[in-house]
Amino acid sequence: MPEPRWSLEGVPEKPGVYLFRDGEGRVLYVGKSLSLKGRLRAYRRPGGDGRLLVGFLERDAVAVETIVTRTEQEALLLEDALIKQHKPPHNVRLKDDKSFLMLKLDAGRPFPRLEFVRARNPGRGGRLFGPFASTGAARRTLSDLHRVVPLRDCPDSVFRNRSRPCIKHQIELCSAPCVGRIGEEDYAALVERAVRILSGDARELEAELEGRMREAAGGLEYERAARWRDRLRALRRTLERQGVQTRDRVDRDVLALARSGRHAVVHRLAYREGRLSESRTHLFRSELPEPELMHSVLTALYGGGRRPVPKEIVLPCPPAEGDLLTSVLGKGVRLTVPAGGERQRMLHVAGENARAALSRRDREAAQEREALEQLASLIDLPSPPELIDGFDVSTFQGGDTVASRVRFRGGHPDRSGYRRYRVRSVRGQDDFASLREVVGRSLRRCLREGELPDLLLIDGGAQQLASAMEAREESGAWEVPMIGLAKSRPRRGGRPAAEERVFLPGATGPIELPRNSAVRHLLERIRDEAHRFAITYHRQRRGRIASRLDSIPGIGNERRKSLLRRFGSAAGVARASVEEIAAVPGIGMRLARTVREHLG
Repeated sequence: MPEPRWSLEGVPEKPGVYLFRDGEGRVLYVGKSLSLKGRLRAYRRPGGDGRLLVGFLERDAVAVETIVTRTEQEALLLEDALIKQHKPPHNVRLKDDKSFLMLKLDAGRPFPRLEFVRARNPGRGGRLFGPFASTGAARRTLSDLHRVVPLRDCPDSVFRNRSRPCIKHQIELCSAPCVGRIGEEDYAALVERAVRILSGDARELEAELEGRMREAAGGLEYERAARWRDRLRALRRTLERQGVQTRDRVDRDVLALARSGRHAVVHRLAYREGRLSESRTHLFRSELPEPELMHSVLTALYGGGRRPVPKEIVLPCPPAEGDLLTSVLGKGVRLTVPAGGERQRMLHVAGENARAALSRRDREAAQEREALEQLASLIDLPSPPELIDGFDVSTFQGGDTVASRVRFRGGHPDRSGYRRYRVRSVRGQDDFASLREVVGRSLRRCLREGELPDLLLIDGGAQQLASAMEAREESGAWEVPMIGLAKSRPRRGGRPAAEERVFLPGATGPIELPRNSAVRHLLERIRDEAHRFAITYHRQRRGRIASRLDSIPGIGNERRKSLLRRFGSAAGVARASVEEIAAVPGIGMRLARTVREHLG
C-alpha cells in the first residue's frame, strides 16, 4: 500500500475539524474528532482499521488542514458549516425531509375538527397525528375515519353560518353539530374516540362494530350488516395506515444501510410513542467504510438541530467515534446495534426498504444507460453522451427575452450546471438570434472551464439548430455535437401530428421518435426541464418589470396597463421618447417626463 502524500506533522492532540484537499486545493472531505492527531493517524495505519482502503485518500488527497476547537460540540457545528460552504464530494449530504402532511386536532375549540397541516408549519395549539408518507394516504385515512367517527370537517366560517345539515350528515359522515344535532358532551366523546383510533387504540370500537355487524346479520338485516362491515373495514384501514406498533413506547429511529459500488442508501424508520410515524429513504454516493459512513449519516441527519433526536437510534454497525456522537447528540441518547429481538426485526424491515430502494435505483440507472446508448446509436455518436446541455428561450410581449441552460449528467439533472441568461444583443422578439447569443455564451464559458458537453439539445427544429450551429462555429467549440427536438405540426385534414422529431445538422430530414422509446422520454425530460427553468426565470423577471413601472409616482394600475399595451414592455417604454409616452391616453407631457427620468 503506498504511503499517503499528506503529513501528520504539527497536528495537535485536540478536538477539532480536518479537511482533506486535492492538488488544486479543493476540499474532498471534512471530518471531526476528539483527537485530531489520533484520527488522522488511524487513516494512515495499514492493517489497522483499513481506512487507507478509502479510494479518494490514496488517489486524490495531497494535503490535510486542521482547525482546533475547544469542545467536540464546537467541532460538530464547525464541521456542519464547512460542509455547507465547500460541498465536498465525499461527505454525506442529505436533503432535508419534505414537509409531510399531518392531521391536527385542536381540542380547545368548540366542536373541533381534524384538519390537514404541514409538519413545518403546523400552527399553534392542538395535537398532531402522522406524518403521512403521501397526501393520498392522509386523505384516505381521514375519509375512512369519518365513516367510523362522524366529526365535522367544514371550516369555521361555514360551521358558524349553516342553518340546516349538509349532505354529509344525511349519509352519516357528519354528526351536524352546526345545527345542534349533537351536544358538546356527546361530540367530545366522538373526539376522544378519534384520538384513540389515531393513536392506535381501537380494540373496544373494533369489537363493538364487529358485534353490531354479527347482530344485524343474525337478524337477516343484511343491508345494515353491510354498513357495519364497511365501517369495520374503514377502521382497520385507518389503523393499518398508522404504521407498525412496538411493544414499548420509546421514541426510536432505526437506520439500515445498503450499498452497491459507490452508491449507498440509508433507510430511516421513525417510531414515536410506540408507532411508526415516518419512513424515509436517503440516497447518496460514498466510498467511506461503514463505521465512518454511519458517523457521517448521523451527523447529517441530526446535526445542527435539523430534527429532534430520539431516545434511541438503532444501527447496523457501531459508528466511528461513537462516544463523540453520543456526547454531541445529547444526554440519554442510546446508539444500539441489536443482536436479536424486536430491534433486530425493525432493522430487518428498514434493511428491506433500503435494498428495495437501491434495487430501484440500479434499475433506473440501467434504463438511463440504455437510453443514452440508444441515443448515441441514433445520432451516430462514438459513445453514450455523459453530459447533455439543453437550451430554451422565453420572450414576454416581444421584449425582455431570457433563456435557460439545464445540464443532465448520466441521465440525471445536475443543478450545479443550470444557468439563466438575459439576452443582451437582441432587440424585440428574435428567437433565432437570442438562441445564437446564449449558446455562444454558454460554449465560451464551457471552454474556459474545461468542461464541454458531450451533446447539446436545442428546443426547436432546423432553423433553431442552424442558429446554434453558428454560435458553435463562432465560439470555437467545433467538436460539440448538436441536435434539435420539435413536435411536428398537425397534418392536413385535421389528422394528428406525427411523433417527436430529432433534427440533425446536415440531414435531409428529421428522425421521428416512437412514442414509447427510451430516447424520446430522455430528450423530452431535458427539453421540458429547460422550458420549466426558463419560464420560472421569466416570471421572476416579469415581477421586476412590473415593479419598475409601479414605483414611478403617478403611475397606477390603469396607466401601467396602458403603457404596456402601447410599448409591449418596460424596456419598450424606456426606449420611447417623451413625446411618444405623452401620447398615451392618461399620461400627458408632465408625467411622461417623470417616466423617462425613472426609466433612464
